[in-house]
Amino acid sequence: MKTQKAMIVAGVMSGTSADGVDVALVRITPTKDAVKPRLKMLSHTAFAYPKKLRDAVLASMDAPAMSTADFARVHWRLGEFYGDCIAQAQEQSGIRAKLAGLHGQTIYHQGAPTKFLGEPLRCTLQIGEASEVTARTGLPVVSDFRPADMVAGGQAAPLVPMFDRVFFAHTKRNRVLQNLGGIANMTAMPAGTDKLLAFDSGPASMIIDACMQQLFGKSYDRNGATAKRGSVINEVIADALRLPYFHLPAPKSCGREEFGKAYVERFLAACRQHDAKNEDIIATATALTAESILAAYRTIVWPFLGQNAPLAQSTDYIVAGGGAKNLTLMKLLRNGLESLGVAVSTTDDFGVPSQAKEAMAFALLAWLRWHELPGNVPSATGATRPAILGRITLP
Repeated sequence: MKTQKAMIVAGVMSGTSADGVDVALVRITPTKDAVKPRLKMLSHTAFAYPKKLRDAVLASMDAPAMSTADFARVHWRLGEFYGDCIAQAQEQSGIRAKLAGLHGQTIYHQGAPTKFLGEPLRCTLQIGEASEVTARTGLPVVSDFRPADMVAGGQAAPLVPMFDRVFFAHTKRNRVLQNLGGIANMTAMPAGTDKLLAFDSGPASMIIDACMQQLFGKSYDRNGATAKRGSVINEVIADALRLPYFHLPAPKSCGREEFGKAYVERFLAACRQHDAKNEDIIATATALTAESILAAYRTIVWPFLGQNAPLAQSTDYIVAGGGAKNLTLMKLLRNGLESLGVAVSTTDDFGVPSQAKEAMAFALLAWLRWHELPGNVPSATGATRPAILGRITLP
């Protein structure tokens, strides 16, 4: 194991919503506990994808057909864009990193085995050429984090729980970390233990965003204002929650493969059978996100935390991700969790900008890889062992 050093690391994240890139510059300082360094956010910068690049990224996700030439071009163009984002983030903040952690753009993720060429296969693919990032920044880059967990028997997701454990675990309070990106994932940590459970509960903003684009020509529902004007179609929610994925045990992971274009078309068709207004469809998509999260909390997280009425009062439910800005979604979650005695806050209240959390997580994972330390949490991904995650590209 390399001697641990304090470093400023640039964490780079682009999520399943494919709306852009977050760059977090994080100072990471070793402590006596080798796998629990101290983290301090120094700067966070968000960059929207240019429209043509976003269109190309979305076209490549779970694509039924795309030329190998265009796929290679998107891969390299993303590398250029990631490198430029890191360079701009450093220039704007006046802070220079020593290392970069690049998640890349997930194009396909299949955490559960499915037969391919007659054999069961699991696979995952994140793109964005790391050599381009290194060339444009002069930094060593850690990328391709997920495969090492998958070959260790895991689903390669979620990986953010390592950050949750390092930054948020508490000796006296249960902590539930909820991320609302394209997909909703949560990490549950009982007070005063190293136990951890994490999984993807289903869609967060993915279905809402897709419906907004189709019905209103907008990339997302700003502040949840459109959903607020609509009425929820409860029959559609009840039917949607029968989807087998919602009833799988943890750990589990999902993406556009489950809740992408084909699912959205079925969802829209179901809403239109009820003569829904466009605002009603957005309200129903938002309620589906909330109800699937609350159902997962009640059936998976609540038993894991061993909660009863008194203990529930000591549980912090902390939200991050772009969905934390959706006021309608947050109200639905608060209403559902308050009945369980659980208070809702955001990571901003703990010094972590809600949009920057995942970027900070991949800064940490890059630091761990640089020091040859495991980055996965087997109880979160289902892996049989801890694994050192990521590949290093040197300048």
